Amino acid sequence: MESGQDAPLQRTLRVGKATVGLIGLDLALNRVLADGTGSAAELAEAVYAEIAAKNYVPQAASGLYREAIAAEIMRLRGETAGDPGHLVIRVLGHGCVACNNLQKQVIEIMADMGVAADVFQVHDPDEIGRFGVLHSPALVINGQLKCQGNFPTRAQVEEWLREYLPEE
Repeated sequence: MESGQDAPLQRTLRVGKATVGLIGLDLALNRVLADGTGSAAELAEAVYAEIAAKNYVPQAASGLYREAIAAEIMRLRGETAGDPGHLVIRVLGHGCVACNNLQKQVIEIMADMGVAADVFQVHDPDEIGRFGVLHSPALVINGQLKCQGNFPTRAQVEEWLREYLPEE
């Protein structure tokens, strides 16, 4: 690898019902978001071309990859994306005891409420920084930062989860 060039790291992305690791996804996303304007679909096409050259992408799933990349671009731009009622929860931090306890608490509350969600623990400083987090642990639900630097109460977490549940 040439000096001065960023090393491509693996980053996970939700593609359909699977979570896959893609090498160079962060670099490609950063490049198209910094360089270009256009629709999420147009930018997703550029990112897809770049990651497809570095990763195995099943031909039958190429449409799902493009949709997932477009949704991630919309999330990074602050636009709404995603299925109503589908929860994506991220616990941001460095893997400390507080971060692990927050994740455990969230999963226990979800089980008690009968709620399903994708729960990720994020340790990557770049991804944590994208959310504007300065203190850990932090909790992000569907792309919205709910708390940082403190441990929320059970009632707070339940209230935040209810905000994203479909009306019955």
